Amino acid sequence: MARTAILNVMVQAATKAGRSLVRDFGEVENLQVSRKGPGDFVSAADRKAEEIVRSELTKARPTYGLVMEEGGVIEGTDGQHRWHVDPLDGTTNFLHSVPIFATSIALERQGQIVAAVIYNPVMDELYTAERGRGAYLNDRRLRVAGRTELPDMLIGTGLPFIGKGDHGRALKELRFVMPEVAGVRRCGAAALDLAWVAAGRFDAYWEHGLNSWDIAAGLLMVKEAGGYVSDMAGKDRMLETGDVIAGNETAHKQVLELLKRASA
Repeated sequence: MARTAILNVMVQAATKAGRSLVRDFGEVENLQVSRKGPGDFVSAADRKAEEIVRSELTKARPTYGLVMEEGGVIEGTDGQHRWHVDPLDGTTNFLHSVPIFATSIALERQGQIVAAVIYNPVMDELYTAERGRGAYLNDRRLRVAGRTELPDMLIGTGLPFIGKGDHGRALKELRFVMPEVAGVRRCGAAALDLAWVAAGRFDAYWEHGLNSWDIAAGLLMVKEAGGYVSDMAGKDRMLETGDVIAGNETAHKQVLELLKRASA
């Protein structure tokens, strides 16, 4: 697969940050599992990875703006482009030595996501996509799953945790979805959940209350793999609402209908 110059910049930034995270990930198991010690360590690893990504991106495209999980919004001078960066998506997994986390980078041009990179450094899985050019995993072209029957489908989701999200809504949605499908998984990294939909591992995925850096890259990944993405109203306002449902055409439609019934 021939990558464009801009995608090469993104891949270099993500893989360099990923190598840093892998080194720090090896130290997590040696830390006492308490809120203070490992939490501070992971925060430092997160910030270090973000600084690596920011440095690589701004060196290559100094006029572009940034929207970052840790560093916030930095306005660019060109007014047309901005990066959406999550240096460590799956922080809680990282903290508990669960090897499901990623660095996620998306490029927005004039309000549209046009390029995306999601990198899981532990599994050495590099997901890339460009608008109109397809989605790839380590240079292998991706297509969403072709399953059309709910009982055959494996569905990904995100669940609220202590102090965050609407727990009652989550339980109600699960009550409507679980009896209809082969299984529901909560893996803890939204960027990878979407990448796995693009790769056909999940037939569909839904979650509420996400930020642009969580999902911007994954949304393009699913679209370029032939899938469908929307918010819970079936609209293209995921980055505004923070809600997302993704899947192949049939899975997207059927799971969206179940979620609408759950909210009725």
